[in-house]
Order: sequence, then structure tokens, then C-alpha cells
Amino acid sequence: MDNQETRKEELYSQAIPAGKRRYFFDVKETRGGDKFITITESRKLFNNNTGEFYFEKNKMFLYKEDFDKFRQGLDNAFSFIETGIVPPPVVVEDSYHGDDAEKRLEEIDFKF
Repeated sequence: MDNQETRKEELYSQAIPAGKRRYFFDVKETRGGDKFITITESRKLFNNNTGEFYFEKNKMFLYKEDFDKFRQGLDNAFSFIETGIVPPPVVVEDSYHGDDAEKRLEEIDFKF
């Protein structure tokens, strides 16, 4: 098996320009075949020392078992902003058992 076969490609990508920021929503796949989302915020900043612009990136990984909880939390935040009414909290069981989170990170191909 050559390197091209083992490397996972992005399955879907969407960039959202927002002023000095740009948001990227990328769907990727672990070596085990599980899909996940990366959400990246890229901000254009100016370095006063060098006189040049550069980009600062912040990345978040969202796994499929957390999609519903994340969506509910985001919907609750949007609802509060629109109405001013505090929504009920998202109630979920703790899904982290032992080394699950670390195991998932080991399955991800971090090649950029």
C-alpha cells in the first residue's frame, strides 16, 4: 500500500468569508472510516515588527457522536441572542470513558 492510499483526503470543505476572519468547515475521515468535522477560524493580523500580514488559525475537531449535542448548544446560544430567554441546558451523559478521547486523536491523520 503506497502513501497515497493511506492518506485521507478532505471529503467536503466550505469557506465562509467574514471580514478579517474566514471560517472553514471541513469534513474528514479517520483511518477507521469515521467522519468528523474540523471548524477553523483564520484571522488576518498585522505584525508591527515585520510590517507584514499573517494568519492566525484556531481549529476545533467535532466528532459525529457529539453532533447533536453541539447543534443543540449552538441553537440554544442563537436562541438566547435572538430572544434574551435562557434556554434549558443540554442534558447529556458523559461520553468520555477512559482513553476514548486519546484513542480518537490517534486515529486522525493530521497531514495538512
